[in-house]
Amino acid sequence: MSPAHSILSLSHAETGTTPSHAETGTTPSRAETGTTPSNLNIFPRSLVDQDGVEYALAQTTTGLQLVILADPAAPRAGTGTTSPRAGTGTTSLTGFEGECSELAGKTLLIGPCNPQNAAALRARLDWLQPGLLGLRTSAGMGDRVGLATPGHVRAVRATGGKTVVPGSSTGIAPIFAQQSIREMTRTGRTPQQVMDDATWGIFQEGWHEGVGADADHLKTTTDIDACMAAGFTFFTIDPGAHVDNRAETASLDELRELAESLPANLQPRASGLLGKGFDIEGLWLTFGEATLLKAVVKYGKAVAHVASMYNYLVKAAGTRPFELEVSVDETDQPTSHAEHLYITSELKRLGVKWVSLAPRYVGRFEKGVDYIGDVAAFETDLAGHAAIARQFGPYKLSLHSGSDKFSIYPAAMRQTRGLVHLKTAGTSYLEALRTIGVVDVDLFREIYSFARQRYETDKASYHVSAELGRAPLPEAVTDWPGLLDQFDAREILHVTFGSVLTEPRAPCPVSRAGTGTTSREPGLPRPVLEPGLPRGNRDYPARTGTTSQKRFYDRFMAALNANPEAYASNLEKQFIRHLKPFSSLE
Repeated sequence: MSPAHSILSLSHAETGTTPSHAETGTTPSRAETGTTPSNLNIFPRSLVDQDGVEYALAQTTTGLQLVILADPAAPRAGTGTTSPRAGTGTTSLTGFEGECSELAGKTLLIGPCNPQNAAALRARLDWLQPGLLGLRTSAGMGDRVGLATPGHVRAVRATGGKTVVPGSSTGIAPIFAQQSIREMTRTGRTPQQVMDDATWGIFQEGWHEGVGADADHLKTTTDIDACMAAGFTFFTIDPGAHVDNRAETASLDELRELAESLPANLQPRASGLLGKGFDIEGLWLTFGEATLLKAVVKYGKAVAHVASMYNYLVKAAGTRPFELEVSVDETDQPTSHAEHLYITSELKRLGVKWVSLAPRYVGRFEKGVDYIGDVAAFETDLAGHAAIARQFGPYKLSLHSGSDKFSIYPAAMRQTRGLVHLKTAGTSYLEALRTIGVVDVDLFREIYSFARQRYETDKASYHVSAELGRAPLPEAVTDWPGLLDQFDAREILHVTFGSVLTEPRAPCPVSRAGTGTTSREPGLPRPVLEPGLPRGNRDYPARTGTTSQKRFYDRFMAALNANPEAYASNLEKQFIRHLKPFSSLE
């Protein structure tokens, strides 16, 4: 397609026909929104020609918009005259929502970044569809606000990211759509919103090298259903509630009694491990009675829960491929090498297939800060876990709460020989705060003051050690972006993300006497949209009439939407530090 007839020429184009609404009739006209071909700012990396149809993402005065340029023979959006399948080569706009017009003999569609268009785009462009990463060295990059993917993609690209097999010299397989059920609950997002936000970011940055999608820390079959429906392919099962930490301090007689209370298929004799020894790359493990009893009591019910969730997942997926991660990292005490081997042996006996496992390692993996403990001791511990994973898998070891654990990344890559998955989440939220600390100091100051008030409550479900008394008081802070580098303040800000993003406004003010109207509380911003609404519409309430009742969310998102390059740049720098140690084997 020549440049004169390409999407890139839109800034100089003129359309012929009067725009018509798509089938829903809900999208405002260009006269109403100010969106015309002459004011589209195309993201160059997003532009792709697929089977003669051009697709791109554009920044407009009303937010991000999907732009499609197709042959005029193709049916217009919503006509329903054809139902083409992805990959057949049919140039159709069916399934997309937006306004159509004529451009240089082509059909031009401009539409919102909404769930319908995200689904239609994934159906047309197979590289937007999450796939399986297998045993590739991989990294998951959580995004709690839906705007971080462009920065994540740039970091992966900068560190040579691509889908490669273990043993290759470079490459990281990325997961951009990743969020735990706990995080979704705390931010008010849904699995579909997480998937769609990642889709638009991947599309914007033109990442064609393949992605996974991690439904993280699932605890129930309802969690599985919601994430399966949204198109996730990587399911992390969290059986932490079924781990019995009494095993750590129980006597031998108490362990026997606890083991006898388990179902027959979970009792020690069912495992077949009693009295057996294993030579694992020089690591010798023996299952005497005490060792086996402790493993069975501590992890038996957890393994059974994983098997139950896996069997449900198999039925729910049908013919759809998926991969499984097992997470036992959020427990009180480390997973010993013998306990790791017990978990592996039992999962195999119960028919579970998995691609990665997250034990509880020695030391402390606190949120958003570097590893706390003896790095040499960690490497020794990890070496044993990695040997088990190679000999009885192979499968990857997963580093949960992996954000900012810079001191142990080289050891993790070295000991696993690339069979490793890094999982990060909160650091992207913290980089959003770093951005806000530059562009809106008053907002950051208010958020930090509020986070200090919420910390003692919000820290309950996290392994953190920050203390309010060690964190700077708001009035003492002079470098707000630099506050993110202070240990205690960083953890305080990290674990209070849900409260910050969902805190409601103060009660509605009293109406003005005699007027029947109300005035907003002084200093409150113009209302914007709720979390998770389509990227292109989120900060434009006039498009849907929806307003937010959140105290911080409106200004938080407005600051990031107004400074997307600053946020992406901060993310890129931070994630290059995370990913570079995993980009090659020493």
